Amino acid sequence: MAQRNKSDVDEELTEQFNWYDYARLARYIKPYMKKIYQILIVIILANVAGMLGPYFTKITIDSIIPNKNLSGLWLIGILFTLSLFFIGWCMRYRIYHITELGQDVLKDMRLDIFQHLQKLSFSYFDSRPHGKILIRVVNYINTLSDLLSNGLVNLISDIFNVVITLIFMFAINAKLTLYSLALIPILIVMVMVIQSKQRRAYQTLSNKQSNLNAYIHESIAGIKVTQSFAREQENFRIFDETNEDNRRTWMHAVKIQFLLWPGVQNISVITMCLIYFVGIRQIGVEVSTGTLIAFIGYVNNFWNPVINIGNFYNSLITATAYLERIFETLDEKPEIVDHPGAKPLPQIEGNITFKDVTFRYEPGKDILKDVNFHVDHGQSVALVGPTGAGKTTVINLLSRFYDVNEGEVSIDGHNVQDVTLASLRRQMGVMLQDTFIFSGTIMENIRYGKLDATDEEVVAAAKVVRADDFISELKNGYDTVVEERGSTLSAGQRQLIAFARVLLADPRILILDEATSSIDTRTEELLQSGLLALLEGRTSFIIAHRLSTIKNCDQIFYVDGGKIAEHGTHDELMAARGLYYKLYQSQYDMLRLAHD
Repeated sequence: MAQRNKSDVDEELTEQFNWYDYARLARYIKPYMKKIYQILIVIILANVAGMLGPYFTKITIDSIIPNKNLSGLWLIGILFTLSLFFIGWCMRYRIYHITELGQDVLKDMRLDIFQHLQKLSFSYFDSRPHGKILIRVVNYINTLSDLLSNGLVNLISDIFNVVITLIFMFAINAKLTLYSLALIPILIVMVMVIQSKQRRAYQTLSNKQSNLNAYIHESIAGIKVTQSFAREQENFRIFDETNEDNRRTWMHAVKIQFLLWPGVQNISVITMCLIYFVGIRQIGVEVSTGTLIAFIGYVNNFWNPVINIGNFYNSLITATAYLERIFETLDEKPEIVDHPGAKPLPQIEGNITFKDVTFRYEPGKDILKDVNFHVDHGQSVALVGPTGAGKTTVINLLSRFYDVNEGEVSIDGHNVQDVTLASLRRQMGVMLQDTFIFSGTIMENIRYGKLDATDEEVVAAAKVVRADDFISELKNGYDTVVEERGSTLSAGQRQLIAFARVLLADPRILILDEATSSIDTRTEELLQSGLLALLEGRTSFIIAHRLSTIKNCDQIFYVDGGKIAEHGTHDELMAARGLYYKLYQSQYDMLRLAHD
């Protein structure tokens, strides 16, 4: 799994494509069957009208012109013109409604995959570049556009066209019709040879496109680091190699794809030459000039949809490679789901218990081992200790972003695995170390914590955490538009906005993971009074490397080696002169040296 988390590693399909996936695709089309039937009726009428042209030609050559029937010629001309206008209207109707149908289906597919991504566990996003996820939601589904907007209904149209044409051909001359079908076996063999190579080629292409998208996404996200280390030329070299891989693979796939169309076209031309030869030489058939010319028209009407069907098959094989990736994502099972029989968590007080909890991300590597503690509601708990000791893991298990391997985590006596995720997380406010600001206004970003909050409530929350101080100084205040990830704000300002967002949600349990790490000392001092108001009456867990921020916590847990090595109040742990004492003293000495 770790190997897949790179932009230059081709992804392997976890499931090989099977025909059942086409049935899954058909389920997206099923809600629009009424519209499809309406389109098909129009297509059938257009096909029947299209069959009249060669028949009118036959009548004109064999009967009307020899008999010098001028009124009959005018009648045929008017009927033929009307049929052309009717065919034109049918084509306009078909193009508009088929395009609308295809886009509706794509919208539904994109909605499903996006909703599914919202439910997937952290481990899914941790194990692959985000660019490889993004390309499945946007590019791969867009690739299906032509297949669904034109190909599928056109396929049915072409099949009807072939059937109707064959009926007319057999009605005119059965032997010539059999001559027309003589080369079909060669076409079938050619399709079977090309399709397997084409599918493999487009599978490889989808990998290269995914790699390219992932690298572009990664480069844009890390552009500040790139420029800071003057790595532009090296990044360009890597991009050039990835881009060249994509170009070379694309050209190989296209070469295979375009083998089918000229093959079908050549068979069509050879068939018409055969019909002319047999008809003129009268080899086993006796036909008039008008019948022969009309029959050539029908042969054209027969092979044109066959060529279209061949093109559709090309599109189908091409789309299959992308459809595999889409369904692979939809088949990804969330690791953290509501257990059978899970019930909504009632309004909680905030009593938290970890009982014999052991957790590991990978087999054989315990991050937490036999952790036991109890926190009463309303208490504030600080988690301190060296990097990688398991502090963040504790809050991840409490929020049930991951499930324990052994033991139990409970809130007010309810095992977190026995309640629904939505009801659990609605009563928790989490401010993670990596603060995320969405593109939009500051008001919208804070309101993210409570979508139905009034403007007054948003402003009140911002004032508590001292975010209002800098927001009110901005030109547009709370209506100031910020870019994705808050690039126009300082790190401290982003954290203050995120802090207001959590406060607005009014959670019973509050989790702050390095919540003040990017706030300067002056701002932190202003924030302390707001923090006290925020923590009042709530159970809170605070992870902080700056120990001065957690001196007033009710309990301090020193996490080391996957265990709670020490716990107590600040004064108790200082008096014990253990690990916490040494950590505190080392920070104090560093501050004193910096001051001196």
